Amino acid sequence: MKLSYQDLGQGIFCIDTFYYRPNLDGCYLIQQGDEAALIDTGTSHVAPAVMELLDLRGIRPEQVKYVIPTHVHLDHAGGTGQLMALLPNAQMIIHPMGARHMNHPEKIIAGTIAVYGEEVFKERYGTILPVPEERTIEAEDGFEVSLAGRKLRCIHTLGHARHHFCVWDEQSRGLFTGDTFGISYRELDTDQGPFMFLPSTPIDFDPEAWHDSLNRLTHLNPTQLFLTHFCRVDQPALRAVALHEEIDDYVAIALNAGGEQREQQIREGLTHYYRDRLRQHGSQLSDVEIDEVLGMDIALCAQGLEVWLKRREKQQ
Repeated sequence: MKLSYQDLGQGIFCIDTFYYRPNLDGCYLIQQGDEAALIDTGTSHVAPAVMELLDLRGIRPEQVKYVIPTHVHLDHAGGTGQLMALLPNAQMIIHPMGARHMNHPEKIIAGTIAVYGEEVFKERYGTILPVPEERTIEAEDGFEVSLAGRKLRCIHTLGHARHHFCVWDEQSRGLFTGDTFGISYRELDTDQGPFMFLPSTPIDFDPEAWHDSLNRLTHLNPTQLFLTHFCRVDQPALRAVALHEEIDDYVAIALNAGGEQREQQIREGLTHYYRDRLRQHGSQLSDVEIDEVLGMDIALCAQGLEVWLKRREKQQ
């Protein structure tokens, strides 16, 4: 995989993982003094590009102190094992509910193969290596580490996944948000700024918890967001307002669907919803072009909302 990255200032670099396509998925390098950390890792295919950037930055492998997946979904954490094998002094920092999946990834592997098939799994994700338990730090809510004096704090954020945290960088006043602060593809930017949307992918969508998580994050008064999907976005408070509205809109779309084709109805509802929102946002993309950018995400969001509805029905 070729190296493509952006220098975002203050020792922060976003590496394109080329997951599906360019500018969809990224991982981050933080360089502070003679120490470094990686936040999210992309898939196993990304490890050579990460090592190349370290070399370009004059960072020796043994200087990388931490590898920090925000959660264990494979577009965020699939390359963790490969990087840990290449970075001899690094410790993995992970949500306590995600640690076992990184130490013993057999369940994640089997579940992903069951969805995509073995051939697609190998092509998309490569080999998932386990992370040794003795090199694992389970980060409770508020857990803090120092990177050459630069404080990084893990903040548990329910809503997208139960094993999710975000990372607060006190120096840049930026949040590395994984999926909690939504997705923003650069193809959807307009004169009105970035276009944000929520990834309600299976299986843990929780609207009330997501509202609470966004409130916790905005209470920190961040100045910038470092999204895994994709790169830096400014004006976090403004983005949070739109995402709060979307959570409620997702719930309404899901609750208004019914019958045997409920998931398909949800998918169609989301498709029309985002076409309309993009038009309001000033996008000149055609429906076909919008579907090319958002189609995969909308399908996953519909699946997640269907899972949420079924869980909700069981609890009633």
